[in-house]
Amino acid sequence: MSRETNRYFKFDWITIILFLLLVGFGWLNIMSASHTGDTLNYFDISQPFGKQLIFIFLTFGLIVLLLAIDAKFYERFSSVIYIISMLSLVGLFFFGKNVNGATSWYGIGGMTLQPSEFAKTATALAVAKYISDLNTNINNFSDQIKTFIIICTPAVLVLLQNDTGSTIVYGAFFFVLYREGLPKYYLTIAVSAILLSILSLKFGPIITSIIAVLVLAAFHFLTKKKLRTFQLLLILGAALTVTFGVKFFYQSILQPHQQDRISLWLRLEKDPDKLQKMKQTFAYNLNESEKAIKSGGLTGKGFMEGTRTTGKFVPEQHTDYIFSTVGEEWGFLGSSFVVIVFVLLLLRILHLAELQKSQFSRVYGYSVAAIVFIHFLINIGMVMGLIPTIGIPLPLFSYGGSGLWAFTILIFIFIKLDSNKINEW
Repeated sequence: MSRETNRYFKFDWITIILFLLLVGFGWLNIMSASHTGDTLNYFDISQPFGKQLIFIFLTFGLIVLLLAIDAKFYERFSSVIYIISMLSLVGLFFFGKNVNGATSWYGIGGMTLQPSEFAKTATALAVAKYISDLNTNINNFSDQIKTFIIICTPAVLVLLQNDTGSTIVYGAFFFVLYREGLPKYYLTIAVSAILLSILSLKFGPIITSIIAVLVLAAFHFLTKKKLRTFQLLLILGAALTVTFGVKFFYQSILQPHQQDRISLWLRLEKDPDKLQKMKQTFAYNLNESEKAIKSGGLTGKGFMEGTRTTGKFVPEQHTDYIFSTVGEEWGFLGSSFVVIVFVLLLLRILHLAELQKSQFSRVYGYSVAAIVFIHFLINIGMVMGLIPTIGIPLPLFSYGGSGLWAFTILIFIFIKLDSNKINEW
């Protein structure tokens, strides 16, 4: 076998094949969800599926470029990439285009570009670089703070642009840090804060505070590890702060539409008339999505035969709600196929990450898996009504050039790093 042939076989083709399966099947569903009329022209760029096909063709050129660049480039210039990415986010405040209430896009000719999608890759590179430079677990508090700053900087900038969905994705890095030695009590704090917030909104701060005190007392008296008085007071104070503070955050910080979506999810609204109006306004997409998925049955209605899909019952179905097309036209079997491919992709990336000989490549690999996982989990959960509507695309599947290219860059940088692991000693 020639050296040139050997070079191509170094790339992990299992990951590449899974990537191509998702992109190809995603395009078929975008075509079904966005097709109008009797005739079908695959290259009709006035239709989303025609534009997406162009994005896919350009993606192959992007892949060649990413794999041609020396693997050491990504580590050596990770800080520069991160700074440029942050500047692109700051530039949105001055030159950004407002779409659906979020100033998250640059208008370039007749196209739009969303820099927050690419910022995830830049942040993954920066986190991997910083942790690998430490050459140890991040158990030092000052190192933890610096890492949090790297992650929170783009998250805050995106939040200020009213793009809550993209902001939540940065929570994925928590799993990466946990793998790299972040103390377990951070996980306890995060889970406890989420639970207290939900309980407080649902049952009120008084009842939630009583529950928090009882749980804390049970932990103190029923476990072998006793807490000191100072620790008890500190934990109790933090719990009460979250319990009473979440109402202020909910009423004063969140936008009205975000409040309504959470209210619908937790069934907070008591007025039947207002509840019905909220359902018609904010839960219409979700209700139609659930109906489409349920109507698919075991095997689905067939490609481009979904009545709810072809009837355009779900607005903008080719974007965030693309999975409802899969459910209706391909049924439970098709939906299971998509889920299995995503799971296999995640498991493969995690497997390869553990095989890396450099900490930089391992941390970056875990970042890739975490970001894809959060997108997948939230999108599927949202479409099925398990979590509030947030507005996060299904990776490699939903319509959009920025999302497709951003995930391509995210994944293929890791494929390049993995192919170079024999030179990482």
